[in-house]
Amino acid sequence: MRREPNPLLHRHIAEAGLSHKGLARRLNDLGQARGLLGLRYDHSSVLRWISGQRPRDPVPGLLAEIFSLRLARPVSAEDIGMPRTAIPLDLGQEFSHSWQEGVRIVTALWRADVERRRFLIDSTFAIGAGSAGIVRWLTFPDGERPAASGARRVGTSDVAAIREVTRSFGELDNRFGGGRVRAAVVKYLDTGVAPLLSGSYGEATGKALAGAAAELTRLAGWMAYDLEQHGLAQRYLIQALRLARRAGDHGLGGEILAGMSHQALYVGQPRHGLDLARAALVAARDSGVPSLLAEAHALEAHAHALLSEPAACATALHAAELAFDRRVGGSEPEWIGYFDEAYLAAKFAQCFRDLGEGPDAVRHATRSLEMDGRYVRGRMFNLTLLASAHVLEGEVEQACVVAAEAVELGEGLESARTRSSFADLCRRLEPYEREPAVAAVLDRGPAWTGPREVT
Repeated sequence: MRREPNPLLHRHIAEAGLSHKGLARRLNDLGQARGLLGLRYDHSSVLRWISGQRPRDPVPGLLAEIFSLRLARPVSAEDIGMPRTAIPLDLGQEFSHSWQEGVRIVTALWRADVERRRFLIDSTFAIGAGSAGIVRWLTFPDGERPAASGARRVGTSDVAAIREVTRSFGELDNRFGGGRVRAAVVKYLDTGVAPLLSGSYGEATGKALAGAAAELTRLAGWMAYDLEQHGLAQRYLIQALRLARRAGDHGLGGEILAGMSHQALYVGQPRHGLDLARAALVAARDSGVPSLLAEAHALEAHAHALLSEPAACATALHAAELAFDRRVGGSEPEWIGYFDEAYLAAKFAQCFRDLGEGPDAVRHATRSLEMDGRYVRGRMFNLTLLASAHVLEGEVEQACVVAAEAVELGEGLESARTRSSFADLCRRLEPYEREPAVAAVLDRGPAWTGPREVT
């Protein structure tokens, strides 16, 4: 079908005194400032839009913002011949004020994710959004009733179904990595959970429904994190936190804050990770879940290690041990079931490795392998952790033996984080690349981590 030209866009470009190349450059720069690193438009793109092609969201809104600044007056997407999108660029980053608003936001996030909206996939980690989530979690008043009066009646069996689906998808995630099953999780949220949130239920069922939806939303966010889609993951975790708050579940909220801390440390933001770990501590104390308290202290310790603060790290690790020793078997929520002695040992090993304390790193990383066999991805992480600790100690041949086992395990995982962890190990081994055992590891790695850079 023949496209109609867009004279409104052409007129605004002329009035603003911009070249097609200049407009494209400003668009890419503004997108980057908004955390959208995937914009790569040029003068040919602008010509196509003038000819009538409608660019994908969020480009119309960004163009309107550019013209508003350039012309010193409000310019809307409609003014430049591009009807405004209904999806805001910060979708999912807001910790909403009301239950109804929260339902609207989280279901819109699921729908936009199913549709593979580019601005979500390309979005980056935003410290401000995480900080706002902490403040809202800590200060949000109680009293709102998570209830609705839609057409479909929601009952306990619906909530139980969500929890069972979450359990099944969680097992698959641990065995195969987030990339294998995430699309199915998001589709279920959109087609199975969204209609329930818009159904009919009272406060008690509403709280249970919010808690179940929070767990599955958290899992979808964790899977996005595993794929290193950090902006998308953060949006999911913020929305999971909001749902947990409406459920009145301090423990689950603390677990989500702990996950947010984990992500912040991973992306190189240890001070923000420390803030999130301390918020998780507040929630953990309110919840009375010792394993969650231990996890929050362990994350606090790791943040101190990354900040080169060994004394504070040691204090937090000691607190983690004390909290862990207070556990009572079988009395904790299912969502914290993964946090066992092996997991805690791995957190200790991470701290000691990042502080440069090789013997303690090797000792705790070795203990971390005494783990539940269902956690295949976790074992892959712990193997690369142990190998990197051996490198720190100068035990290069032993590091290569462990690394070979990690490669075998990693080949069955669709997880960007496992590939990154092995790539980090390879960088640690590169000073010894002339040794045959090291060369063999470095040659095997690129098959699933990508080719090494040649300098």
